[in-house]
Amino acid sequence: MRGVNDTTGVGLVEVYDLNPGTASPSILRNISSRSVVLTGDNVMIGGFIVSGTKRVIVRAIGPEPTRYGVRNVLTDPTLELHNVAGALIASNDNWQTTVIGGIIAKDQVMDIQNSGHAPTQSSESAIIAELPPGRYTAIVQGKNIIVGVALVEVYDLDQ
Repeated sequence: MRGVNDTTGVGLVEVYDLNPGTASPSILRNISSRSVVLTGDNVMIGGFIVSGTKRVIVRAIGPEPTRYGVRNVLTDPTLELHNVAGALIASNDNWQTTVIGGIIAKDQVMDIQNSGHAPTQSSESAIIAELPPGRYTAIVQGKNIIVGVALVEVYDLDQ
């Protein structure tokens, strides 16, 4: 998404299955978004809906895009996962260190490595979650109030 005449602001991109329940239903395997992550009300928010119980990996990627020429990256992104009620159900800062709590009951480092979607930088964040049907929100912010460009990504691991 880009503003007319390169203007900036908050925008929303949505993807909908217009033929749910058909003989060959659409399956979204991954969704991601890149944005400037600021502070306060201007953190990055990625929403997604799970229609059946799904195992997903949610990632907050900051330094990795420098390999592709992206400048001013978020050097140390943190990640929170919230349910439809807004309750924090999982969080992570540095994917190689699991934050136990909420829906995370065991160390996830090996599972993240085996998923095929492990972040390339240790300062990036990731959460693997078995989610029941519902709406979820991933929030990416910079550790210690740093700002920069980041990605928020969700991958379906039940492929």
